[in-house]
Amino acid sequence: MRGTPALVPLAAAALLLAGCTASGPRQVAAPPTAAAEVADAVPEEDITPVIGRVLSTPRAVPTTDGTVHIAYELYLNNVTNQTATIESVDVLDENGSSLERLDGDDITQWLKVSGATKPGRVLGPGQGALVWLDVVVDSMDELPASLDHDVTIGFDPGAPPIIPNLLTSRLAATDVDATPAVVISPPLEGEGWLNANSCCALTPHRGAVNPLNGAFHVPERYAIDYVRVGDDGFYRTDPADQLSSYAYFGEDILAVGDGPIVSMRSDLPEQAPGADPTGLTLDEYGGNHIVQDLGDGVYAFYAHLQPGNPLGVEVGQELGTGETIGLLGNTGNTDAPHLHLHLMDSPSPLGSNGVPFVYDSFDVAGDITAEDLAAKVDAGGPFTIDTTDARPAEGLYPLWLTVSGY
Repeated sequence: MRGTPALVPLAAAALLLAGCTASGPRQVAAPPTAAAEVADAVPEEDITPVIGRVLSTPRAVPTTDGTVHIAYELYLNNVTNQTATIESVDVLDENGSSLERLDGDDITQWLKVSGATKPGRVLGPGQGALVWLDVVVDSMDELPASLDHDVTIGFDPGAPPIIPNLLTSRLAATDVDATPAVVISPPLEGEGWLNANSCCALTPHRGAVNPLNGAFHVPERYAIDYVRVGDDGFYRTDPADQLSSYAYFGEDILAVGDGPIVSMRSDLPEQAPGADPTGLTLDEYGGNHIVQDLGDGVYAFYAHLQPGNPLGVEVGQELGTGETIGLLGNTGNTDAPHLHLHLMDSPSPLGSNGVPFVYDSFDVAGDITAEDLAAKVDAGGPFTIDTTDARPAEGLYPLWLTVSGY
């Protein structure tokens, strides 16, 4: 993005002010009481060489770890001609209490500088960055009404006294949407369904911020990719490039709520698993898919379905909760069979913002660790499932790496 150096307009403003005071009309002093009232009405100005905004109003969701997560994104832009280093980001509630703090090099795993090819927290002149935030509170009763952000930035070089070498700016105040998460039914049946990619860590889904139609959109903020883990801990056998190696390939996909189909696609072929596809157009990323209107401005997106529309559903058809609408496939942007599900605030799978959801009821079987996933995913497993917290669950969102039964 193009930035405007802060020093140029500031210098111009100073010259304009000097001209007015030297040659402007004579000023008549106001009575003391009136002058005091005017002074009280003038807000204090703070220089903010790095400006910021929240991409969309944060909304909370209760999750399987027993807490409530507020996942959202902060966009920062360095509008100076100096280099700006993000030293810390402190998220504050309406009372000024800190709810989350990213500090020093810990920021780099949650921050992406526009155009950067490697992790970092240095913004060049005019450069922007996205910061992914995950504020956690104990319950919906403790949900903050609003959030603010104290961002500490180091400048090289500084331009004192206007821009010091180290500056903390309060940026991007936002309300918190207290609307409860949307309640849906699970899109699958059976045991062993692993949430392999979702909120609230910075997974590929959470990191998918799309610049479409002149704005950022975050449709996959709460998206889930489901694969099925067998009793032996494996999600596939060998060879990895054969669809028959994935025992859950072809499982029924179920409607998560009532409502009509507003768009769908069923003509794309299955991808060979084991490799990322190339040459996809924007409308091919979701593969064969269904978009369902759940009402109240919320839409469900079911992606990577098998080709050919084996269930014979069609646009305009009213679906009922739990109705089979397709079969789990491997079409579009996918390297292994899985179901991709997310809810969104428009019927556009890519040009929308993700809506938080919870399942009405399901069983938490356990979870695996990120280290276990990274070490064993290429071999198909076996994953070690920690069943310590296995339990029935109601009204919760299954976090990344949760294994569930539906």
